[in-house]
Amino acid sequence: MTIDNRIQVVLIDDDPHLRQALSQTLDLAGLKILPLAEAKGLAAQLQRDWPGVVVSDIRMPGMDGLELLTELHTQDPELPVLLITGHGDVPLAVQAMRAGAYDFLEKPFASDALLDSVRRALALRRLVLDNRSLRLALSDRNELSTRLVGQSPSMLRLREQIGALAATRADVLILGETGAGKEVVARALHDLSGRRNGPFVAINAGALAESVVESELFGHEPGAFTGAQKRRIGKFEFANGGTLFLDEIESMGLDVQVKLLRLLQERVVERLGGNQLIPLDIRIIAATKEDLRQAADQGRFRADLYYRLNVAPLRIPPLRERGEDALMLFQHFADEASARHGLPPHELQPGQRALLLRHTWPGNVRELQNAAERFALGLELALDNSTPQGGAGNMAEVVSGGLSEQVENFEKTLIAAELARSHSSVRSVAEALGIPRKTLHDKLRKHGLSFSDSGASAHPDDLD
Repeated sequence: MTIDNRIQVVLIDDDPHLRQALSQTLDLAGLKILPLAEAKGLAAQLQRDWPGVVVSDIRMPGMDGLELLTELHTQDPELPVLLITGHGDVPLAVQAMRAGAYDFLEKPFASDALLDSVRRALALRRLVLDNRSLRLALSDRNELSTRLVGQSPSMLRLREQIGALAATRADVLILGETGAGKEVVARALHDLSGRRNGPFVAINAGALAESVVESELFGHEPGAFTGAQKRRIGKFEFANGGTLFLDEIESMGLDVQVKLLRLLQERVVERLGGNQLIPLDIRIIAATKEDLRQAADQGRFRADLYYRLNVAPLRIPPLRERGEDALMLFQHFADEASARHGLPPHELQPGQRALLLRHTWPGNVRELQNAAERFALGLELALDNSTPQGGAGNMAEVVSGGLSEQVENFEKTLIAAELARSHSSVRSVAEALGIPRKTLHDKLRKHGLSFSDSGASAHPDDLD
């Protein structure tokens, strides 16, 4: 059990009369108090960022005020602790001040003296917690920039949304294509939340066989079905106190969706074959690569579950929409791979940068990371659909030779890449490159490139 954050003062004194009198003084001043007769076990009930202060007598049976001070400050050295002393305890109080006590009051003391000390301590506590929140926010922002690399407007917006949602208790629906980084976003939401010390359990619903999905998610009791010889704790229960990331939620059967909806609404789980409702303190982060609204309209996904999940949606932009983020990400992953393999880092050359920017990245960040790994190992930078057969060839051609040769190779690479991308006509290629059609034909002959090799059709009307 933890002490409610609405409590502003925990008052500890084994003398019931004094405890009652001090409680009345604090209560009349409008403060929320918790009076206790002993100090033992208090530290375990206080979270590190609890926003209140502790007032304690020094002389008490069991754990005394000095022992309490030591235990509380082991957990949070900045928690204000005010000590109440008798006349003969002043040397102890001085010792306590040196050990980090905020203040001490010698009996008998005026009510105003107690209130003044408590209010100053509460003001200090608020300042300390505000500074902590600021440092944490700055740290989180830096951490997010490292995890979710990119400066495109869509990525800046995504990081802002993650920062805003992480501290809440809201369930989240992540929308993104394959390889876009849905689990990276889910982990960021968990690690930047108050659940960061709890478990993060990731499960791919699409990878579970239909025969085991309910047992895997909800658990089962012995004898629940043939072969169920002992109790199994399901993923939802295992994630209690933390976060469960459920990827490819669109692949779940309708019967399992019913149970998930109940869990989301009631925050309880019932194991297969059991009768006990087990309360859960859990955050659900679901992810999908499909349009769940469309799936609901087609009867493949429950509409009520869709609306329940869609309260806090996060869309991860595909890499093709992120502009020069591809270059930043590529260099980031390449540098990581170089360090991991003990190799010197490589810098991207102009021709390589051009190919990376023109590639559509159907596999998104996962495809880019694999390409960066190959690049770091010194292998050919081969991108699907970026270089035509018999076209620009090995990327080494782009960066070899002098300036004139590099310019020629760069031009050849750009034209070859656009030929590979085109599925229409010479006209579309010329327009994409921003040159007249006759100029395009001249450059095709100059570089030994063939439009027909690209798989597109050169209509006679295209020719000048």
